[in-house]
Amino acid sequence: MKAFLPWLAVLAVVMLLSALRLRALATVVSLAWLAWCAWTWFRPSRRDSRSG
Repeated sequence: MKAFLPWLAVLAVVMLLSALRLRALATVVSLAWLAWCAWTWFRPSRRDSRSG
């Protein structure tokens, strides 16, 4: 359940911004979250050259 808390927090922020008619800001938050997630999932792994 702990892993879903950041997702739920971002979803709540986006829904709140949308309800407050700040849809442009909600879109920016959504795209920034998506970019951060993609970066953390697909970034190249850092290899330690000393462990070889």
